[in-house]
Amino acid sequence: MKLKFDIRIILLLIGGIVMIALSLPRQTAQYNKHDVGDVWTYPDMIAPYDLQVYRDSSEMKRVRDSVSQSIIPYFKWDNALGNAIADTMSRVLAKVPELSQLERHRIVHEIASIYHRGVVDENTYDAIRNDRLTKIFVDGQSAAMPTQDMMSADAAYTFIDNSFASAHSVLSMVGLKDRIVPNVTFDEEKTTLQINIKVNALKNTPVIVIKKGQRIIDFGDIISNEKNVIINAFYKEKEKQMSGVNSTLILVGQVIIITIMMLVFYFYMYFMRPLTFVNQRKMTFLIVFMTLFIVTVFAIVRIRPNMLYVIPFALVPIITTTFFDSRTSFFYHTTVILICSLVANNQAEFIILQFLAGAVAIASMKELTRRSQLAKCALFIFITLCVSYIAMFLMKTGKIVGLEWEHILVYFAINCVALSFAYLLIFLIEKTFGFTSTVTLVELSDINNPLLRELSIECPGTFQHVLQVANLASEAAHEIGANVQLTRAGALYHDIGKIDNPAFFTENQMGVNPHDSLQPEQSARIVISHVSNGLARAEKAKLPQAVRDFIAQHHGCGKARYFFAMAQKASPNQAVDPEPYTYPGPNPQTKETAIVLMADACEAATKSLSDFSKESIANMVNKIIDGQISEGLLRDAPISLRDIEKVKQSFISRLRAFYHTRVSYPESVKKPDATPAGADA
Repeated sequence: MKLKFDIRIILLLIGGIVMIALSLPRQTAQYNKHDVGDVWTYPDMIAPYDLQVYRDSSEMKRVRDSVSQSIIPYFKWDNALGNAIADTMSRVLAKVPELSQLERHRIVHEIASIYHRGVVDENTYDAIRNDRLTKIFVDGQSAAMPTQDMMSADAAYTFIDNSFASAHSVLSMVGLKDRIVPNVTFDEEKTTLQINIKVNALKNTPVIVIKKGQRIIDFGDIISNEKNVIINAFYKEKEKQMSGVNSTLILVGQVIIITIMMLVFYFYMYFMRPLTFVNQRKMTFLIVFMTLFIVTVFAIVRIRPNMLYVIPFALVPIITTTFFDSRTSFFYHTTVILICSLVANNQAEFIILQFLAGAVAIASMKELTRRSQLAKCALFIFITLCVSYIAMFLMKTGKIVGLEWEHILVYFAINCVALSFAYLLIFLIEKTFGFTSTVTLVELSDINNPLLRELSIECPGTFQHVLQVANLASEAAHEIGANVQLTRAGALYHDIGKIDNPAFFTENQMGVNPHDSLQPEQSARIVISHVSNGLARAEKAKLPQAVRDFIAQHHGCGKARYFFAMAQKASPNQAVDPEPYTYPGPNPQTKETAIVLMADACEAATKSLSDFSKESIANMVNKIIDGQISEGLLRDAPISLRDIEKVKQSFISRLRAFYHTRVSYPESVKKPDATPAGADA
């Protein structure tokens, strides 16, 4: 079959690539969330280049505080101020007659002496008294000056007042207390400058030097303060080196890798699943679902990077296995996790865990027919994720200490609980894309379905016929690997059009045949109309398209042979137009509809046999199916001659079981009436 590339699907694929690429973070340096005291649960970190580790901002704050406490501060010393105050007091005291010249000279000398030792403010004096400030640097001096002889203004006044008790009233009168002010003041600007010089020197001096190839931290190690500083320094250096990267080139690289992955899947469908490839609805679903799922994953990771293991990636194979074959589902799931691994910190671990979870999901969900299957599947996935994660932890660390059991159980439990949304998604997908899930087919196969109940009431013979055809066809479908549930559901509904005219079909007649009073063409029209009537009923009942196909294709483009032969017999000298006696078709397009076409004809023909031996049934089955092949009714179905042979053998075996001859039971021997036990009495 020559495949054509659908331009709409190609445009949809390009749109999906663009959406995924735009939603992928542009961040080139990925950071692992960590904190002091945590276990390093990421791959071993090895320095890819020489790394010098400097003090971080919090450490530098502590360094500055330490330097500020230890540095000798700078002060300004005003010698002129002390001399000016001494001269002023000399002139003021000269006008006081109560003091002798000697007392005036001694007081002025003491004031000059105090200023020579230095007068400071109260805070500085308090630091000196508590031994927090033993030395200071003064402008113009290279050596530090001791502070033990310095006083505050209040201390200086008290000292002079106590030294000259007899002159107390005079000193108070001339306001000496207010005249004494500090001549040694703190030089904040120069002190801060010296602090900055020392702090900057320490800031630019690496505290740790890491060589290229040196191991920074191993998987499972506890993050100490020192390792935390090194890790942060590594990320900072990495960000610095990547700061000059062109974001456009990053986008180009991301688009290329995503395009390659998407195209690999696209051409897998082209070469390996051609029937799905040419189905626009199915290809649209596969591309749209993949795009939306990946974009959603990227959005979640942007907000909460540690939520990657909570996302139920197994949802992808569960849903795709429901509507497609397991190989397509497996390849599809692999493509999704490879693209999503672009945002994973530990890509190898992520791919292995999700690969195994997907494989388990596909193996346990081959046919989703019961709710319990989904629960078992979730349990199997939970066990797989936990065991695989623990195994990888042991493989990397060689120890069990440091494994965060609580986080593992919670993350994986949430992951598996989220799988319960599969039922809702399957329902929405069915309604949106017109697919038919196994769950729906199981529901439709219930004989209590209103349409089947009506068939059983109005057409009891037809109802028995469709049950026989369903059993016959589903067993054959199992033999050749076709969809058994779809075959059974299609077989049950293929003759629902007979409800409109039940008496015109042999299996429902009770001795009176209405065709006896009709022309062959009229009879053929009524019989053939059960196909169009069935499609009308199916549409009204909103049956899935996959089931409607059985109604339309179960006779293909074959003829109502009985009535066509009757017409030829009635007009032996002229050609009979076959068109009024031909079913509208089309011929079967799938394995499942082809099986029902063969089963329908064989089951009906078997009822005309008088001999139900193996040879008789085998001859009938071979004749019917070989005739269908020669007529071309099976040429459009993807079914091989090998499969047809298996179908024949299955039919022969099942029909023998349906119509096997029972053993005749002998009639009971009549015994003479026994005399009642109490007759003689």
